[in-house]
Amino acid sequence: MKDAQPRTVYLKDYRVPDYLVDSTRLHFELQPKSTLVKSRLQVRRNPDAGEGLPPLVLDGIELELLSVSIDGQLVPASRYRELPEGLSIDVAKPEFVLEIHNRINPEDNTSLEGLYLSNGMYCTQCEAEGFRKITYYPDRPDVMSKFTTTIVAPRQYPVLLANGNEVERRHTEDGRQVVVWEDPFAKPAYLFALVAGELQHIEDTFTTASGREVKLQIFTEAKNIGKCDHAMRSLKKAMRWDEDVYGREYDLDIFMVVAVDHFNMGAMENKGLNIFNSACVLASPKTATDRTFQTIESIVGHEYFHNWSGNRVTCRDWFQLSLKEGFTVFRDAEFSADMNSRAVKRIEDVSMLRTAQFAEDAGPMAHPVGPDSYMEISNFYTLTIYEKGAEVVRMIHTLLGADGFRKGSDLYFERHDGQAVTCEDFVRAMEDANGVDLGQFRRWYSQAGTPVLDVSDEFDAQSGTYSLTIKQSCPASPGQTEKLPFHIPVALGLLDSGGNDLPLDGEGNTQKVLALTEAEQTFRFDGLPGAPLPSLLRGFSAPVKVNYGYSTEQLLFLMRSDSDEFNRWDAGQRLAFAALEQLQEDFRAGRELGLQPELADAYRSVLANRELDPALVAEMLALPSAQTLAEHAKTIDAEAIVAARDFARRELAFALKEELQDCYNRLQSDKAYDPNAADIAERSLKNACLAYLCVTEEPELLALAETQFAGAENMTDSAAALAALTNHAPDNIVEPALENFYRRWQGDTQVVELWFGIQSGSARRGTLEAVHQLMQHPAFELKNPNKVRAVIGAFANRNFTQFHRSDGSGFVFLAEQVIALDRLNPQVAARLVTPLTRWKKYTDDLAQKMRGALQSIMDSGKLSRDLYEVVSKSLA
Repeated sequence: MKDAQPRTVYLKDYRVPDYLVDSTRLHFELQPKSTLVKSRLQVRRNPDAGEGLPPLVLDGIELELLSVSIDGQLVPASRYRELPEGLSIDVAKPEFVLEIHNRINPEDNTSLEGLYLSNGMYCTQCEAEGFRKITYYPDRPDVMSKFTTTIVAPRQYPVLLANGNEVERRHTEDGRQVVVWEDPFAKPAYLFALVAGELQHIEDTFTTASGREVKLQIFTEAKNIGKCDHAMRSLKKAMRWDEDVYGREYDLDIFMVVAVDHFNMGAMENKGLNIFNSACVLASPKTATDRTFQTIESIVGHEYFHNWSGNRVTCRDWFQLSLKEGFTVFRDAEFSADMNSRAVKRIEDVSMLRTAQFAEDAGPMAHPVGPDSYMEISNFYTLTIYEKGAEVVRMIHTLLGADGFRKGSDLYFERHDGQAVTCEDFVRAMEDANGVDLGQFRRWYSQAGTPVLDVSDEFDAQSGTYSLTIKQSCPASPGQTEKLPFHIPVALGLLDSGGNDLPLDGEGNTQKVLALTEAEQTFRFDGLPGAPLPSLLRGFSAPVKVNYGYSTEQLLFLMRSDSDEFNRWDAGQRLAFAALEQLQEDFRAGRELGLQPELADAYRSVLANRELDPALVAEMLALPSAQTLAEHAKTIDAEAIVAARDFARRELAFALKEELQDCYNRLQSDKAYDPNAADIAERSLKNACLAYLCVTEEPELLALAETQFAGAENMTDSAAALAALTNHAPDNIVEPALENFYRRWQGDTQVVELWFGIQSGSARRGTLEAVHQLMQHPAFELKNPNKVRAVIGAFANRNFTQFHRSDGSGFVFLAEQVIALDRLNPQVAARLVTPLTRWKKYTDDLAQKMRGALQSIMDSGKLSRDLYEVVSKSLA
């Protein structure tokens, strides 16, 4: 485990590396408990680092050092020093060959960083700082080297993979297999990858735009080989899309993907050898939901797109992490939007942003997209870096237009190919390619927090002039009390009384992007026939909060008439927010609860509109989640949120029962399952209706879920029905259903994880006692991050009702699990503790219990640096 002492790393202290590594030759002799690693590095003094020959300092953790040699001669112990997290070697000349032999123990590596075992298969995860668990090395992204990897393994590991192209294969005299891989492209150590195991694969080819044929392979355990086809199709779609939209061709002869069960993240973009969490690559109609199919397509695209936005051009240091992640999330979001429903994809992304990233912006771990300090870099793989970073890139796209953005990205890739660069280099390429000044826009990278726009307007009937005044502000965040005005693109439409878009300029354009650059700005539109209704922030053109005094009638009007589908959905969300906030207020005051009839009428009209995309209808019918309501509240009253939302869902279910049942029946289909966009849309609406109908708990409506569960030919319908029953049916129905589901799918890891999550996330079934029982289930494994997320994570993050029980037992439970996990896997522990970190926003009774749980973690003994940073900042 890394030293947990608080040691802050600052961007201002960045210095270029003292030494560069031109080539790296690695030799692995694999054994579960005693893997021998031999490294041979061609090292030279960095000409940009200054004069003299300082010691060569290498990173290394949990390594057994065996020997150090320079130019073939053993280095005496007096010339090197083992450090707590590395090795310092005295250097006598500016260029030399360094050889290090060390031993590691993959079997006991439960952190899942470096080289470890997953179900008997060797695999690696080196981002951000995992390579230092393999051998001593300058483990920083601005040291780029050409890697050659030799793997020697016993016969039980027939598949031996690494980055690049295979250049040699042979056997030793004692029968071990030897395979050599060579990567022609220089890369930092975090992109190194190795896999060894008894695996099978599917294979295909892709012909690039220039006519090169690339071999494509997806590897997995034999039992899962039939679940790789969708990932392969997704990969080929992504390769073609990246050529069409960005002009980027793949550059190696082979592209490989490997699925592993034990993985901290979703996937990793290692050059030519992507390693994926099994949950993010394996799918079949009987075992994967529509959501899984879409997620796999998105993640496969994301990791492939990294080949250019992350690998060919990488980040100089970890403060620039959003350079590759924000840009690539934007790219994969656009890819997914082109493959599926653009409006629904935008709604899904913004929903997560508003619920989780806005909460991060307002919490103790708030940081800019370009942070200026960190204790543990693993804690900065955050929604701010990824999702908000993608929104920053999207704003550049909005400001420059599609053609301008393409010019900028072409220049960026051309100018920096093979380099480790900064976010500033990305923005400058966009400026230079388009002849624009994005100086003020850069504040999005340096200032944390979610800006708030307060909007007011007035109309002068005599002159036909409409004035729109926007004030921007941004709350204080850790280390930043005062914020300068952002450059915010505000996409605007104006609707007349008939719901038509009004022209906003002399060219007849009905949408305009306003450049908000001042603390307060007024925009005027002349020659209008009457007072318009503004459609603000169309397509969510900036990651901000907007306050405008829409009336109920105006929101209903926007739901019916706005040509921007995102804003139609958003109007419905605003309407629901107002209703739920009133219910919370009534609950706290002890008044009788009653739902405004306008909300049911609005949902009724949405259900009746056959012209809308069914997937959009499903999104429009969904009330804001409890987590979203919590983020929106000044003080989080968990009991009031649960009471208000439960009451509203029940009232809507009864008020719309006939329409919901008609819609559900209309969407029943016996056609073969196909995860295409149109069919997914219909299933999403059908199952949204079923979920509402089961809220009534009427036997004849619960019977619809029972029938669907019994006859479902795909996992989407089966899981939706099981979730509806688990949330609303009596035990004599639910328990046999859960038992039958497990008995049928107990051999499928991903389905069992789905089964875990349905129970842990259920407000009715997922009580703390039930979660304890799930943790005793034979299929649960604390060392497996997916199972931890499915049980403990689902309870803490999705089961708002049970986790926030007034006795605080949910908080105590989470603290106990975080302490136990920190000794096994610090990254997972640090991410799991997040629900406790916003304790200051809760009502006093819950706040003190949450704080007490955090304090118990701090007092539990030596913490990893990952967990220490999160807990200490939360308690401050």
